[in-house]
Amino acid sequence: MAPSTSLPGETAAAERELRSALRGTVLVATDPSYDGARRIWNGAVEHRPAVIVRCADGRDVPAAVRIAREHGLPLSVRGGGHDWSGRALREGGVVLDLSALRGVALDPAAGTAEIQGGVRAGDLVAAAHTHGFKPAVGTVKAVGVGGLTLGGGYGLLGGHHGLASDNLLGARVVLADGTEVTADAQENPDLYWALRGGGGNFGVVTSLRCRVHPGTTVLSGLLLFPLAEAAGVLRGYRELVAGAPDELTVMAGFFTGPEGSPVLFLLPMWSGDPAQGEDVVARLRKLGTPVFGEVGPMAYQDVLGMFDGSIVDGRHNEMRTRWTPELTEDSAELLTEAAARMTSPYSGLYLHHFHGAAARVPVADTAFALRQDHLLVEIAASWTPAGAPAADGAHGQWARRVSDELAGFALPGGYPNLLGSDERERALLGFGPNAGRLLEVKRRYDPHNVFSAVPALVPPAG
Repeated sequence: MAPSTSLPGETAAAERELRSALRGTVLVATDPSYDGARRIWNGAVEHRPAVIVRCADGRDVPAAVRIAREHGLPLSVRGGGHDWSGRALREGGVVLDLSALRGVALDPAAGTAEIQGGVRAGDLVAAAHTHGFKPAVGTVKAVGVGGLTLGGGYGLLGGHHGLASDNLLGARVVLADGTEVTADAQENPDLYWALRGGGGNFGVVTSLRCRVHPGTTVLSGLLLFPLAEAAGVLRGYRELVAGAPDELTVMAGFFTGPEGSPVLFLLPMWSGDPAQGEDVVARLRKLGTPVFGEVGPMAYQDVLGMFDGSIVDGRHNEMRTRWTPELTEDSAELLTEAAARMTSPYSGLYLHHFHGAAARVPVADTAFALRQDHLLVEIAASWTPAGAPAADGAHGQWARRVSDELAGFALPGGYPNLLGSDERERALLGFGPNAGRLLEVKRRYDPHNVFSAVPALVPPAG
């Protein structure tokens, strides 16, 4: 039976039941900790949930789901809190806050990690490092592993070991009726298929079992080039990545450099034999005249700390994204011009390199469908609010304009983890031939659309 429409009285009743049934903290607007608890990475998000449930452990989740359903309250799940559009916080709903659930258990013999639903990339990388392993995660330590993995998960090990979702071996999931199931290759395999790239639309993932990979040291570093050299450097970059072996993944893009002007950056990672990687490093150094940086042996966990300074809680953010099959002369020029007119020193353009092992996964094997070589272009506007609507609005306008300009070079659809909540059609196109199967799995496991992290997977009414 579908949940009824929520009323203020139902909210109060749900609050009372939640406080009585759970070990964790239950917050409403009158609680002193409420405003702090509803703040996430993107300071522009002002959503006001009716109730925030700070889960003490995984046992709180089934009870919280059942109580919210019984009282007709919409649900959302907060892990790392880094979804820029704020889908972790449902306006007027119940937020299941997993951010305190950050346990990681490594099994070195099996090469796996069991992680709780609130684990950040930095937590997993640090734990794996201690045991001599490295996980396939993104590029920022603060991002939640659960949300990253469920949406796909681009990262610097993508060529060698695939997306984060390709390394997901199983999960514990609380479904919309409050039951808890295992999803892996043996149990609920259709749900397991959907979790690998289909987003958080099927239930609350309280734990994940992921593959980790031997080794903690890579060849990496950050090379910065003046904007005037961008055309030549990006031409060399295009040639380099076109023939890149699995062991090499190279991120590129633009941000404001140490001198206050936009610069082009290259962030390579070689995760194979260090001796063989030296030739690659030499080629990178010759692409231009770096104004800053070096490439050499580094701990994998240190590479993931390179962007820590730019991921600051409380700044306002708007993100747009495009998939491009390659970096052409024209698209490289477009991106360089866009970098020159960035409206904030905190904004940037980031090109994520997809190839190798990630591209060899058959399209039908996981929900993530785009398995051809490509670049994910992340257009990130970030700023400290000035309080003047016109000034603040210029930053988002910059991001939207760049996305519109790139559309002519882009593949259909877009990466669900970065799409806005108003981009349902693009998200659906991004699932390509897997969209129909995903919608069927959605109808089976969540027929009343309790979970709506990816709007594309919420079938229209009727």
